[in-house]
Amino acid sequence: MAPRANWKGFLRLSLVTCPVALYPATSDSEKISFNQLNRQTGHRIKYLKVDADTRDEVPNEDIIKGYQVEKDQFIDVTKEELEEIALESTRTIEIDEFVDKSDIDPRYLIRPYYIRPDGKVGHDAFAVIRETIREMDKVAIGRVVLTNREHIIALEPMDKGLVGTLLRYPYELRSEQEYFDEIQDVKVTKDMLDLARHIVKQKARRFDPEKFEDHYETALIELIDQKRAGKPIVPKGRPRGENVVDLMDALRKSVGGAAAETNAPKKPAKNAKKATAGQKELLMPISGKKPAKETAAKKPAAKPQRKTA
Repeated sequence: MAPRANWKGFLRLSLVTCPVALYPATSDSEKISFNQLNRQTGHRIKYLKVDADTRDEVPNEDIIKGYQVEKDQFIDVTKEELEEIALESTRTIEIDEFVDKSDIDPRYLIRPYYIRPDGKVGHDAFAVIRETIREMDKVAIGRVVLTNREHIIALEPMDKGLVGTLLRYPYELRSEQEYFDEIQDVKVTKDMLDLARHIVKQKARRFDPEKFEDHYETALIELIDQKRAGKPIVPKGRPRGENVVDLMDALRKSVGGAAAETNAPKKPAKNAKKATAGQKELLMPISGKKPAKETAAKKPAAKPQRKTA
């Protein structure tokens, strides 16, 4: 079942309009997360909203927004005042222009959303907008209001739908000169470039995200499994970085290492997929993960008992 839409409204290209819904294209829900607990009781920690001076708890209806102009001096802004300045694009994604994808600096990209028609009407208009963007090989730029903020959104066709990527405003980017000015100007020799290019050619691949494993997530799973099973936790040795003294020698050795890696026999694809689906091996269920078929019949481990005061 698809998740709940983050936004519903209309997509408009000039006089062509259709109802659409935005859905998050990414999710962190399958990653292992932790709760904060009281070490003494094992109970979860609860956060309260309190007055900074009186230390009294403040109910939600008495909490308003404020902008700090000086230390301990704020300008109050009410919900009604914010609604008064609500933008016209609150319920509509208005396509303003079309640009080449190469014109969009990757630093402006924030997060992607899936966009599809909302309901049974408007599919024809949606298809016209989608296929126009696809045919022109452009990216449509519009505006959308999410959580009371207006965002720039870049629209691209994907299969039968659209992918909308939120973009940052220029004032949100830091200048690269703050970080790059102190980099030394180094002349790289042709021999070094030739060796480096050779390494690149040997390692050239088609990008496949399925080949990559989240090693930290896997380590978390192993840690939780060991603690559930009552096994002792033994610290693992950490690799030490090598101090490169001779750059040319390091490049030559890298060429040999890349060649050996290229000629090494590849593992079966199903083994790689099994590694990326690490949570299937977890003893306790994780939200959003399906249990492995071979372990589905096993009786789940008993939940650990919390300490009591």
